[in-house]
Amino acid sequence: MHSTSQQRRHINTVLSYGGHQGISKSYSPSHDIIGRSWQRCLNEYGLDPSQPRQARIVTHQTLREHQDSVDEFLNVARAGVEQLYTQVASLGYVLLLSDYRGITVQFLGNKHDNDRLHRAGLFLGADWTEQYAGTSAVGTCIKEQQALTCHRVDHFDSSHIGLTCTAAPIKDPSGELLAVLDISALDSSRTPDSQNFALHLTQLYARLIEDAYFLRRYRHSLIFRCDQSRELVQVNGQLLFALDQQGDILAANSAARALLSTLNLLNQPSVSLPLILECEWRDILSITYKSKDGTRAFRVSATQQTLFGMLIEPTPHLSSKSSTLQEQSTQEEPVPALDCLAADDPAMQQTISLAKRLRHRDLSLLILGETGTGKEVLARAIHDSSKRANNAFMAVNCAAIAESLIESELFGYVPGTFTGGRAKGAKGLIQQAGGGTLFLDEIGDMPLHLQTRLLRVLAEGQVLPVGAVKPVKVDIRVLAATHCNIERLVADGRFREDLFYRLNGATLKLPALKSRADKHYLIQTLLKRINPAVRLRADAMSALLACEWPGNIRQLCNTLTFAEAICETDEITVHNLPEECAMDRRKSVSLSMPLKADTPEHLGVSITESDVPFLEKQALLETLRQHRWNISAVAKQSNISRPTLYRRIKKHKIILPKDMLN
Repeated sequence: MHSTSQQRRHINTVLSYGGHQGISKSYSPSHDIIGRSWQRCLNEYGLDPSQPRQARIVTHQTLREHQDSVDEFLNVARAGVEQLYTQVASLGYVLLLSDYRGITVQFLGNKHDNDRLHRAGLFLGADWTEQYAGTSAVGTCIKEQQALTCHRVDHFDSSHIGLTCTAAPIKDPSGELLAVLDISALDSSRTPDSQNFALHLTQLYARLIEDAYFLRRYRHSLIFRCDQSRELVQVNGQLLFALDQQGDILAANSAARALLSTLNLLNQPSVSLPLILECEWRDILSITYKSKDGTRAFRVSATQQTLFGMLIEPTPHLSSKSSTLQEQSTQEEPVPALDCLAADDPAMQQTISLAKRLRHRDLSLLILGETGTGKEVLARAIHDSSKRANNAFMAVNCAAIAESLIESELFGYVPGTFTGGRAKGAKGLIQQAGGGTLFLDEIGDMPLHLQTRLLRVLAEGQVLPVGAVKPVKVDIRVLAATHCNIERLVADGRFREDLFYRLNGATLKLPALKSRADKHYLIQTLLKRINPAVRLRADAMSALLACEWPGNIRQLCNTLTFAEAICETDEITVHNLPEECAMDRRKSVSLSMPLKADTPEHLGVSITESDVPFLEKQALLETLRQHRWNISAVAKQSNISRPTLYRRIKKHKIILPKDMLN
C-alpha cells in the first residue's frame, strides 16, 4: 500500500506540472505521452488528482453489450490472451483486454487477489477511459494510439500510484482501433526501465492477435504475407495484404499500412500490389506453384527494399477461382537455359522474363551490368534458347583486343592485305557468326571509327572485309554488353548515338551480386558445378553470404574454386575460404584479377568439368601473386602443408620465379 505522504507528494507533482495552485512548473513526467495525458486530465476533463476516484465496474448488462459488439474478435483473441497470461502470471501480472471504448471485456488474474484487484479496477467490466480514470496504460493508449507503460507515479490518480500497467493497441484491418491489450501488476518496486520487456512482450502478442483477426476477416480473400527475412515469413511474416482477383489491395495490417504510408499510398482509393513490388500479377500468383519453399523475393519499387513473400490461399469455397489463378500464374513458358540463371531475385526475374519474350526475335539487345555479373552468360543463354541455337555463338571482348587488330578480327580480311596474314585471307567474327549470334562484350570501349563500320553492318546486313571492294551479306543477331554508363559516353561524344539506338532494341540489366536476394542459390549452384561431392558448412555459407563481392559472380566462382581446391575433406569450412572473405564479412576484397579476354566469360555461372583445372590453377596463381610467391605464407593461408602446396604447383605446371633463373 502507498502511504498518504506518497499520495500527497504525487498530487503536488501533478498540480505543479499543470501550473495549478500558484506552484511553478518544476516537474516533467517520464515521457511526453504521460505529460500530454496529465494536461488533458487537468484541462480537458477537469479531473482533480487530490480527489481519487473509485474503480468503476459497469453492470453485467452493459458488459454483455460491449462483449457482444466484439464477439468475433474475442473468439480469435482468446488463444493469444491466454498464452500471454501464462507468460506473465508468475511475475504477478494480471491481463486485461479492453474494447476501443476502454471497457475491460476479458480478464485473467489470480482469484486469491480478487478483492484487491476489484478495488484497483483490474477486473472484468472495469472502465479505464482517460476521461474517468485519468492517465493509465489502457486509457492513454486509446487516446495516443500507441503502446506505452504507465508505471506507478505516471498515473494521474493518486490511488493508482502503486500500479504498473503496460498496454498496446490492436487495430482492425481498416486501421481503426479495435481493442487494447494490457498487463498490470498491483505492486511494483522496480524502476520504469524494468518494464521494457513487458512492453515488448505486450506489443508482440498484440500484433499476433491483430494479425490472427486480419486473417480471420479476410479468410475468403487471397493473402500476401511478407517479411524482410525468408526464414521467418512462413511463420511470422510481419506484413499482411488482402488482395482481390486483380491484385489490388483490399486491406493491410498495421505493418503493411506503415509501408504504404512511407510510400504515400495509404489513402489512395486503389493501390496495386504488383506496382509496389516491381512485378507482374502473375509473379505473385505463381509463388505457390513455382517456388520450392513457397516463398519468393520481391523488391519495393520506391525503396529497393527486398521483401520475401508467400501466399495464403482463400478458403475452399473459392477453390475454383484458385485453380483459375494457378492457370494464370503458369502461362509463362519455362526456358531452362534462362531459368537456371537465378532463383527468385526480383531484378533477375524481370530480366529473365523479358529475355524469354525476346529470345526468338532478331532484335538487338543491350546488356548492362558491372564486371563479373554474368553478361556473357545471359547472352549465351538467350542464344541457346533462341531459333538460332543450332548456329554459331561468337563472343568478342572489344576491350581486350588490340585496337590495331580489332578491325581485322571483326570484319576479316582478303588475301594479301597484311604481311604475315593468311594466304587465303580470314573470315572475321561477324562472318563466322553467320546465321547465329554475335556477342560484343564491353562495346563501350570500341574505337569510334570502328563504330561507324559496325553501324553499317547492322543497318545493311553486309560486312566489308579489310582490303575487299565487295561487301558480303551476313545474317546475324547482335547482343552487346557493357559495364559503362553508355548514355554518358554518348553525351560525351565517345559513342555514336545512332549506333547506341541501333544496339539498344531493348535493355537487359543485371544486378550486382551484393544486391541479389538469391545469393544462397547461386553459391549452391556454382559449387555443385565445380564439385558435386563437396558441400558447404554453415559457417562458410554465412561468411559467403555476408561478403560484398566487388568482383560479383566471377569473384564468387573463383572463391569457391579456391576453397574446393584446398579443403582436405568433402566439406568446405570458413577456414578454407580466402582470408579476406573469412575475416571481414562486411568488406570483402576482390580475390582475383579480371580474367583475360580469351577466358570463357561463362565461368561466372556456367561451369563444366573441363573448366575446373583451369580455375584451380587461376586461383592458386592469384594467391601466389598476392603473397609475392612466398610459399610459407600461401600454405598458411590455404591451411595446407608446404609439401602439399608444392605438389599442387607441380600438378598445374606453375613455374615459380626462382625456377626461371635456373
